[in-house]
Amino acid sequence: MILTKTKEELEIMSEGGKILAEIMRELEKRVKPGSKTLELDRLAESLILKSGGKCSFKGYDGFPNCLCVSINEEIVHGIPSERALKEGDIIKLDLGFFYQGFHTDMAITLPVGKVSFEAQRLTRVTKKVLKLAIKKARPGNTLGGVGNTIQRYVESQGFNVVRELCGHGIGRALHEEPQILNYGKRETGEKIKEGMVFCLEPMVTIGDWKIKRQKMAMATKPQTTLYRPTLSIQ
Repeated sequence: MILTKTKEELEIMSEGGKILAEIMRELEKRVKPGSKTLELDRLAESLILKSGGKCSFKGYDGFPNCLCVSINEEIVHGIPSERALKEGDIIKLDLGFFYQGFHTDMAITLPVGKVSFEAQRLTRVTKKVLKLAIKKARPGNTLGGVGNTIQRYVESQGFNVVRELCGHGIGRALHEEPQILNYGKRETGEKIKEGMVFCLEPMVTIGDWKIKRQKMAMATKPQTTLYRPTLSIQ
């Protein structure tokens, strides 16, 4: 069942989202060659706790950290470590924030120093398609139409969308219905209604859209980092 939020609940989530965005801006300042991904995770957790919230991801399904950090061909679920960033990397920071009973979730992709033209273009296309998807996500439109908008633009630019992962609803639970695919057909799927809240998560790759899974036994449960053989972005 797709849950809708009241005006008061939306105000809380909006406030939480603004705080989360500010935390992300602070993390962005620390992304540079030589920075270690575990240091970014520690900073993220410190900023979240100072803001009066909690880490949504830490402990979720056994995930050991506050921040997901995925580099280059890694798509999502990267676990922070002593790995140092290098000039030319692209890094994806994915952070969930639990505030006054509600979750918000945000991901950004950043260049580490000077990156290749191909990586720059991949980043631009993904940012543009997120804006197009947000514009499409209006009451009366369908979720299939949102996915179709994402897929058509990405493929028109010579890239592909990951099909085994998707966006999702969010609220009192970190992952709620519906699942929001990054591909689809117009006028299909659930109709969007006022009060729905969801995370749009375009995941764009250079080359094929198929992914690989790599188990990482670094938590109470084995974790899975999802990979593409070439650069990817969320």
